[in-house]
Amino acid sequence: MAHRPVGLSTSLSTTTSSGMTTSFVVKSNALRIVAAGSTGAHVKIDSQPTATVFDYYIPAGGTATLAMTKASNRVIGITTGSSTVITFPEGTQCPFGIGDYITITGGTNADLNLRHVEVTSVDTTSSYDGNFQTKCTVDYDSGAAGDFAGSDVTASLSLRLAARTDSGTGTVHAQQVQITGQA
Repeated sequence: MAHRPVGLSTSLSTTTSSGMTTSFVVKSNALRIVAAGSTGAHVKIDSQPTATVFDYYIPAGGTATLAMTKASNRVIGITTGSSTVITFPEGTQCPFGIGDYITITGGTNADLNLRHVEVTSVDTTSSYDGNFQTKCTVDYDSGAAGDFAGSDVTASLSLRLAARTDSGTGTVHAQQVQITGQA
């Protein structure tokens, strides 16, 4: 079986308390995790996860490849204010749900390249003026951000990895991968 690395890898020191990585944009449908050291790790992937002893267990020295769901769409507009509204192209869906976290990249206004912000509402209604674009609102005050600018702006689902041990300390390493072939 061949793994093609996607994006940057991450590491997390583990103890009996849950720890969490920084957010990462989901670029693949698989996350390969290695429990390094002499203790195993319980792991959880979510927007704001807390790993418990009931979550997926990787034994010491073991590896696991866990599935993730990719979601992204092009952004054609951002309405700034006390809440921030993201507009997607007409004829496409908002691929995010309430409670998802997204990262926006590619804009020329750095204040609107948002990292790991929560989706608080999704609007799929059409308006009286023929606007059939889906939108989502995120929990970010962009009132001082200035105008939206950029021709290749993307909103992508972002997640975090949480891990903990049953006892002692350890480390988990994670890498998004594409998997090809058979062993």
